[in-house]
Amino acid sequence: MLTPAARAVTSAAGQVLRAATRLVAARPAAKPLHPRGGTVPGTLHRFGAEDRSGAEWLDLPGDDRVLVRQSRAVGLPAPAPDVHGLALRVPTGDGGYGDLLFASTGLGRLSRFLLTCARSPYARPLTTLLPYRTPAGPVLLSSVFHDETTVLLSWAVGVGPWHPFAELRLDVDPADEPDTTLSFDPVRSTLPGLATYDWVRRLRAPAYATARRSRRPAPCSGRRTDA
Repeated sequence: MLTPAARAVTSAAGQVLRAATRLVAARPAAKPLHPRGGTVPGTLHRFGAEDRSGAEWLDLPGDDRVLVRQSRAVGLPAPAPDVHGLALRVPTGDGGYGDLLFASTGLGRLSRFLLTCARSPYARPLTTLLPYRTPAGPVLLSSVFHDETTVLLSWAVGVGPWHPFAELRLDVDPADEPDTTLSFDPVRSTLPGLATYDWVRRLRAPAYATARRSRRPAPCSGRRTDA
């Protein structure tokens, strides 16, 4: 349980994120954050890890057909530096799905929590920035491109060592073009064993709400668009 002081800090941080999101959202765009990107299918092969996290989805081997979106946070055209994003939508086997969001950072004890800019989405590792609650403790996830279609996924407890647990293979290279048909939400849609901390939910909520409100309605295409 968070102390009153910790709650105040996370609430304040959430307001900062909302303010930053509002600045980006002020521009006329159907998707103010990560507007430029491409979505492709892929296969996620989970081979598990020798060290157990206690999270079912991380520990158990399996293969998942996933939807993958690569994007640029501000939407600057390549090769301008930007914060790169990688989003995964993974089926959970019960008709639902879980979302994972990664952003370009580092892998060090501190840099894994700090956003970084790069010219290429393959030049920097990416992490989830904020941890998930697991039996092993607060777990952060990372993704590192080996090449343009192969990604290694790992987990770490806090600032501890990284444990590889899966390999993602993209079917094709995603196109670098506006894509507003999908919205990923790792707070609402989680995977087995990866619970969201209340403080993480409070931290993300203001920014997510602002981003959702700022979107222009996408043109009617006959396809369902996630909220």
